[in-house]
Order: sequence, then structure tokens, then C-alpha cells
Amino acid sequence: MKKQSSFLIVSVIALLACSPTAKSHELYKSDNLIICQISPHVYEHITLLNTQDFGKVACNGIIVADENEAVVFDTPTDGQTSVELINWITRQLNSKITAIIPTHFHVDCLGGLEEFHRRNIPSYAYCQTIALAAKNGLVPPQNGFDSLLELPVGSKKIYAEFIGEGHTQDNIIGYFPTDSVMFGGCLIKEIGAGKGNLEDANAQAWSATVKKLKQKYPPTKIVVPGHGKYGGMELLDYTMTLFAPPN
Repeated sequence: MKKQSSFLIVSVIALLACSPTAKSHELYKSDNLIICQISPHVYEHITLLNTQDFGKVACNGIIVADENEAVVFDTPTDGQTSVELINWITRQLNSKITAIIPTHFHVDCLGGLEEFHRRNIPSYAYCQTIALAAKNGLVPPQNGFDSLLELPVGSKKIYAEFIGEGHTQDNIIGYFPTDSVMFGGCLIKEIGAGKGNLEDANAQAWSATVKKLKQKYPPTKIVVPGHGKYGGMELLDYTMTLFAPPN
């Protein structure tokens, strides 16, 4: 009973993370997956990860869809939930998934990657992510890029870019200029969050990396962090302050 209550509490937290404004609305919810639309072309997917240090953690990713095509940033945390997400995109959005892009090598970004590969969905990642995934015994993404990736989705474009180190040495961000939406992944913290898992972090570089990100993408309207509620550019300011070096 205690385990079930804990799961329900985290599920409620995950749902709240999906709905910070009246503009977003829940489209799908199961025990393992929540999907919300956050802009005309962008959807947030949320799944749960069991961790030793932090308990059950809600993990975010996004889907960008246009003209019956979709690009996904970060897989759900496991294969079963990845199949659930793939089926929802295929059936409910009537869209072909043309790419999956893990934003760093941790399991909350590529834990379900094998299911995408089984369906011949190509994966793309920063070259360091591919190397680190292989080194850590995880399924590596298939196609690497050095610093910036540009891919079509329908008649639009998405971007994935390495700005600098922070949560990990390979963390990238995703950007969809049509809706001015940024997927910050675990490089960006929700308002009020702690520093989280620093096992693979470069905490000294983190604030400077986010400052570069803010300078490069000033028109951003929506910022989705790797965990917790999305918001605006205030999430970047909060993250910079959280990891600012001592004076």
C-alpha cells in the first residue's frame, strides 16, 4: 500500500508538471506515461524513473510534430513505455517518427532507445553521447553530430545543439523556432529545484553554459526542463543562479 501511495503521489506531481499554464492540456494518461500539448506543434511526454537517491522521478521529453511527421527528444525511461509513446504518436498524431534524439547518455534520455531502433526509427546524438552510452553499457544512438544538428520535421526544422558542459559533459538542448520552444533537458532546472544528480556534472561550467544558451536563443517563449514544470526564460536565470560560482 505504501508503494502504491508513493506512485500516486509522484503521478500527481508529474501531472502538475504538465500544466503550468492554461495553454497546455493533457491528451493522454496511463500509469506510465502522460502526454500534454504545450504549443501548436510541441507535446511534452512524461515518464517515471526509479532512482536510489531520489525515489521515483518524473522525466520529461518532447515531441515536435508537423505534417504527419514527428521528431522526439529523449526516450521514455524504459522499453515498454517507449512502445506506448511510439504507438500514441503513430495512431493519435497520425505521424511517422523520423528521428529520436537523446539529449545525454543517462537512462532517462535513452532508456527506451532499443524500441525505436527495432522500428527502424533513426537516432541522432552528440558524438560524446554515443561514446559515453557505449562506455556505460547502454544502447548507443546511431548517428553522431559534432556541435549542431538540423533536421526537417514536416515543412519545419528542429535543432539540437551542444552549448557546453553542465549536468554532463555531453548534454545538448533542442530548439523548435516555429513555436519558440526549447527543450533544455537536464541542463535546465525547474524553478525551486535543487542541484540533483551531480555524479557526471561539471558544476563549475554549468552557469556559464546556460548563460551562452540564453544569449543564443533570446526569443524563447517556452523552456522545458529535464524534470519538473516547464516555464519561460526564468528557468535559465534560476539555473544560472543555482550554479553560479562563489564570489
